[in-house]
Amino acid sequence: MRQCDQENNLNDCTCTYASCSKRGICCECVAYHRSRRELPGCFFPKEVEKTYDRSIERFVKAWKAKS
Repeated sequence: MRQCDQENNLNDCTCTYASCSKRGICCECVAYHRSRRELPGCFFPKEVEKTYDRSIERFVKAWKAKS
């Protein structure tokens, strides 16, 4: 099984919630947000990610506005 490279993942992590224990551990982050019917911050445009609204509805609205 492949190991998580948290240090390398942090280089690309766009989540601004700095105190999150899941930062850089993408599989845990995705699983956590999926359990809450949300998406991780890295799926959102930068200005929307900062709102911490991770809802699927906000994701659709954000990307619909970009197109």
